[in-house]
Formats: sequence, C-alpha cells, structure tokens
Amino acid sequence: MTILVTGVAGFIGMQVADRLLAQGHAVVGIDNMNDYYSVSLKRDRIAALQAAHGGLFTFHELDFADMDAMRAALHDQIIESIVHLGAQAGVRYSLINPDAYVRANLVGHVNILELARERRVRHLVYASSSSVYGGNDILPFRVEDRADHPISLYAATKRADELMSETYAHLFRIPMTGLRFFTVYGPWGRPDMAMWIFTSKILAGQPIPVFNHGRMQRDFTYIDDIVTGVVACLERPPADDGAAKPGGSRAPHRLYNIGNNRPEELMHLIAVLEDALGRKADIDFQPMQPGDVHSTYADISAIAQDIGFAPATAIESGVPRFVDWYRSYHD
Repeated sequence: MTILVTGVAGFIGMQVADRLLAQGHAVVGIDNMNDYYSVSLKRDRIAALQAAHGGLFTFHELDFADMDAMRAALHDQIIESIVHLGAQAGVRYSLINPDAYVRANLVGHVNILELARERRVRHLVYASSSSVYGGNDILPFRVEDRADHPISLYAATKRADELMSETYAHLFRIPMTGLRFFTVYGPWGRPDMAMWIFTSKILAGQPIPVFNHGRMQRDFTYIDDIVTGVVACLERPPADDGAAKPGGSRAPHRLYNIGNNRPEELMHLIAVLEDALGRKADIDFQPMQPGDVHSTYADISAIAQDIGFAPATAIESGVPRFVDWYRSYHD
C-alpha cells in the first residue's frame, strides 16, 4: 500500500513513516520544512528515513496549504491512504503568529480533505489534540465531552479540523479517524516541548522555566506507543454502517484520545529527568501562561476497545530513552 504522510519531517510524522516503511509500505512524505524550530533537525529526520528505507520513501518539500503545488507533486502517484500529521504546532506561538495557524491548520486541512475526496482514499487518519478540551475540569477527558470552549487559537483550529472532517465524512463517505494526542515525547522530539527544553537547560546549567509554580499534570505519552496506536488505527478504517462512533458521528468518522492514561505531576517528571541526567535542575517557577491548562488526562477506553491500544511505557523508562537519544544526537 502507498501511504501519504504529511508533516513527515516532524516528530510524530517521521516515526510513523519509519514504522510504515519497516512494514513494507511505500510512503510518500510531504513537509514544508518551516523554521518554527530547527530545520536542520527536520533534515536529519528525512535523511534518517532515506538512509534506512531507500526507494520505498519519496519526499516532497512543499506546503500542503498550496493545493496547486501539492496536486502537481502528487499527480502521478497512487495514494491509497493518508496520515495527516502536518500542522502548525504550539499553543504559545499561536498568540503571536495566528496567520500560520489559519494557513496550515485550516486551509491546509481542507486541502487534505479535498485530496482524500479526489483520490477516494481507503482511510484518512489525522492529528487533532488534547488542547480541544480547553478548560474542562472533569478528568479524565472523554471524547464524548463538550469541546466548545478552546482557550488558544491552536486548540480552536484543531477543533475546527474535527468539524470539517465530520462534514466531509458525511457528504463524501470518506473513512476518517481523528486522534487527540496527549503530550508526546521521546527520541527525535521537538525542541519547543518541555522534555527537550528541560534537558537542554539542565545540561547547560541554566534555570528551567516551570509554569504555574509546578502545579501541573500532563499525560506524557511515549512516541513508540503513539506510533503503534496511529498505525493500528490506519489499518482499521471506521465502517460506514450508520452506527454511532466514538465522538458521536454516524458517518464513517471517529475521534479517539491517544495518551498514556496516566497523568504525571510535572515536578515528578522533573525528578525522573534529573535522575536520568545525573544532574539537579535549577527551577525558575513562573505563573500560568495564557492558553495553557492545569491538567491533561486521556480516557482511552474507546481506542482500547476498538483498536486494542494499550500504552506500555511509563516515564520511568521513557525519559531515560529520550535522554540517551538526546546525548547521542548532540554528540
């Protein structure tokens, strides 16, 4: 099977592509290689895929918000399924550059929906986010919960993606699965996320910024568990049978939380990271940041029942693996 993976130079995209290629699928990857964070890291991810998988992997550097460019690049390639992981990420960045989110997460998402309609793909799996739950204070977050009050533009665009996907699934009967990711970490991670920031600063002897004075919880989810869940979902498209799916749709469209189902206190994560690094952190406690939430906690009962998803990596084993990779990569 030939699978299109968007955001293939990104953290999750690269590793989903790697798993699919290892299974023998041909992967066509696209990414605009923007400079939101280190472009050299993105190029290293692409180089790793090319070195490991050769001709099975095809890469196009393009912006999927440019429909003409995407059609031109893909015109002679058969696309049977799509894993749409490309997006403008980051809650705080959406406060200062909203245009990037409108272009990538709204215009770009509609373009992928149109491509899926034109190609009549077997299945479109796309990235949503736990951010859609906004300020919900009933834990754990369930896909049945209301998600009408986002507290960042990033979250609003991800919820809009879910609604647009529901419309296309209803109108054109395209099988789709939206995945609400919960705080993913691990090797090849993103430099703008806490695990990388903390590691970099602790090793450099610099203070680490800890928001809300450390009173935060996150459902930290190791990348290998996430990839296993994404690939398992891709292999099982939702049926067009009129039955209600997770998230409430009766079209062939379902929504799943994909997380570790085990929220961790931020200060405990820092303690585990200190042990893995063999160094103590100098902590700079700061107030809550606009757009952030106090806690995330995924109810994964739907994806566990339907797909058999069962995260297996606690932070006590996942964090040292990230630290080992980080040291190796920078050495």
